[in-house]
Amino acid sequence: MSGVPDQAVSRASAARVPRFRPAILGVAIAGAGLVWWLGPGAVQRGARERAAAAVASEAKDGAGSPAKTGAGREEPPRRGGSSDRPVPVQAARARTSDVPLTQAGLGTVIPSQSVVVRSRVSGQLLRVLFKEGQQVRAGQVLAEIDPRPFRAQLEQVEGQLARDRALLKNAELDLQRLRSVASEVIAKQQIDAQESLVHQYEGAVRSDQGLVDAAELQVSFTRITAPIAGRIGLRLVDGGNYINAGDPAGIAIITAVQPICVTFSLPEDRVPGVLARLSQLRRRGGALSVEAWDRDGRRRLATGTLLTLDNQIDPSTGTVKLKGQFANDDGALFPNQFVNARLLLDVLRGATTVPYTAIQHGNQGSFAYAVDADNVVAVRQVALGPSDGENVAIEHGLAPGDLVVTNGVDKLREGSRVQVVGGASSSSSPPAGRRLADRRGPAAPAP
Repeated sequence: MSGVPDQAVSRASAARVPRFRPAILGVAIAGAGLVWWLGPGAVQRGARERAAAAVASEAKDGAGSPAKTGAGREEPPRRGGSSDRPVPVQAARARTSDVPLTQAGLGTVIPSQSVVVRSRVSGQLLRVLFKEGQQVRAGQVLAEIDPRPFRAQLEQVEGQLARDRALLKNAELDLQRLRSVASEVIAKQQIDAQESLVHQYEGAVRSDQGLVDAAELQVSFTRITAPIAGRIGLRLVDGGNYINAGDPAGIAIITAVQPICVTFSLPEDRVPGVLARLSQLRRRGGALSVEAWDRDGRRRLATGTLLTLDNQIDPSTGTVKLKGQFANDDGALFPNQFVNARLLLDVLRGATTVPYTAIQHGNQGSFAYAVDADNVVAVRQVALGPSDGENVAIEHGLAPGDLVVTNGVDKLREGSRVQVVGGASSSSSPPAGRRLADRRGPAAPAP
């Protein structure tokens, strides 16, 4: 009886085994697919991580740590930066030119003459005969006032003059008759009285003539004329208004702008030099030149001559005023305009000049970056001379033909390699066979 159950159990187990095999096979296939799907991505991520680590290692070596060579030796860091890539800069050559020696001051344009046109009589303004802003000539009629009241007054005094002249003539005739009669017939006293009457009428006629002249002058004042030639401003009163004599506002303002003047100030310590140079030129029949520049000091507006200096120094500012005159034919200067005045005292001939943008300033003074034939920069200490605003004279430290950096100096150090763009290049340097290290002036440390 015990053998039958064992056989049944064996058959049941054999029947269950085939039913688990498909599930196991499916799990194995899914696992293999997952490994196949994720395998390439993991490999790629590993490759990227290894590449990033290599780049970081190279950057660390280039930043200052010694770099490995192919032979296993270490190289010191390169001078002038972490890379041999040249720094792009702009440069210009030092050249020989004349530099003007000037004294600069803040100036104001003033007209050579300025007149407020006012009426000299009171009355109704009939017409305004000028256009605002036009150029007028001296004596030109600008406006008219109603002349009828003044003409009526003129007629009155002319009538009185005519009456007194008639009385004078009659008195003179009577005096002639009395003198023609014998002295024993006419008393001497009567003749003297007639002579006195003649003199009275003569005085009355002269008084009447003065009244007539005054009335005629009043009539002429009804025509308002320009006292000077110049440019007239905006109209301050319109026709039809009643105006009074001596009105402070006036009718308009005339300014003489050709020629025109500029007043500017200089410090008191510059006065002796200016006076010495001015007297020297005046003995030769010359004059000091004055230039008027715009507010930014970049554009020259006009050139004129110095008229004179003020007779005293302003104690509150320690400056003295000077006055220059300009022809102003093109109208570049306008009254009350702000300008930068430059007084030319002398000219420095044959000076070595460079653009002012090439000059740098450090703890040890002024210096410039000079470029040699190999496009390597060297720091050169320079002594500065006078400047004309854009260029500056170099007393020593640079020579004509030297190439100096004018733009892009922020990343430069002693020995930096540069690439000159948009300007002069070191390849066009004069073939003197010299290096900048051999030129005059000791090398200055980088600021």
